[in-house]
Amino acid sequence: MQDPLFYLTMAVAGLSGLVIVAVTALRGWNGWLELKRAELARGAGEAAPPSAATRIEVADLKERIRKLEAIAAGVDL
Repeated sequence: MQDPLFYLTMAVAGLSGLVIVAVTALRGWNGWLELKRAELARGAGEAAPPSAATRIEVADLKERIRKLEAIAAGVDL
């Protein structure tokens, strides 16, 4: 196995594989950055505070969860 052509071929194949992986990773990274930019742009316009009905509903759900946790723990309300 002292053939220099074999080693050259393996080096070129390895380098080609590395380049393919690097290009794919960079495309994925750029896609992820674009997604985050779109999320930030979309979220900037939706900064309205929650309505009173929403806050009441969330408080009601929290109370229900508290009661269910008390039941699960065996605490008598």
